Amino acid sequence: MDWLTDNKIPIGKWAASWFDWLQDVGQPFFDGLARVMEAMIDAILWLLQTPPELVVIAVFVALTWFAQRSWKVCLFVALGFLFVLNQDYWEETTESLTLVLSACLVCMAIGVPIGIAAAHRPRLYSWMRPVLDLMQTLPTFVYLIPAIVFFGIGMVPGLIATVIFVLPAPIRLTHLGISSTPRALTEAAQAFGATPRQTLWKVELPYAMPQIMTGLNQTIMLSLSMVVIAALVGADGLGVPVVRALNQVNTALGFESGFIIVVVAIMLDRMLRMERR
Repeated sequence: MDWLTDNKIPIGKWAASWFDWLQDVGQPFFDGLARVMEAMIDAILWLLQTPPELVVIAVFVALTWFAQRSWKVCLFVALGFLFVLNQDYWEETTESLTLVLSACLVCMAIGVPIGIAAAHRPRLYSWMRPVLDLMQTLPTFVYLIPAIVFFGIGMVPGLIATVIFVLPAPIRLTHLGISSTPRALTEAAQAFGATPRQTLWKVELPYAMPQIMTGLNQTIMLSLSMVVIAALVGADGLGVPVVRALNQVNTALGFESGFIIVVVAIMLDRMLRMERR
């Protein structure tokens, strides 16, 4: 079998050559994209860190009430944020929330339209499926290599790697919601003279909203799962103390910061959980 190993397919060399070509040709594009991402990150971080902590907590509680109409969930969110303050992880939490919210904005802005297009064009989705599988199964550390090459060190490469890893979730769930709209509903809308645009906005999207919100929920959960990995490329947030605890074999610090991540994840999950009524 030596002939098989001696004639190795140069996948790694092809990938390196392709990334080198992209870096040479697309550097102006990547620089512009980095500036846009940095501006978005700085704006969200300013909104979360400039007001007093209790004001930010009150805003999140108000958003929870608007979404859930449950005083129990609102109380849980308030207690969760107060626990974060008690543990002195407010700055790291807001930095991680900035990464999560930025990833959500990018993923939902890209994923929902692509999911709608894929639901209306089955051939497009059949072509996209292996690409989505690759994006979800490729080890997340692999995303960090081109992210560092194109964007350097900091929050931007962590955001880009997070977006690549998370993007399939809103695409798949939006596709599921739109494609599962009962045919009787769309036919009734068309019978009353609805245009394709009106059918989409007044029938398909309202029916698919629970799945789309589930996609948003999954986007947030998967983004939170990337905070530790993003810390390895210089992204700030709750991943930094986790990495520090790993390097120092500090059990107390690792459990403390890890528990904060769990609390934030549960709070965001309860805030955005939506069920079809």
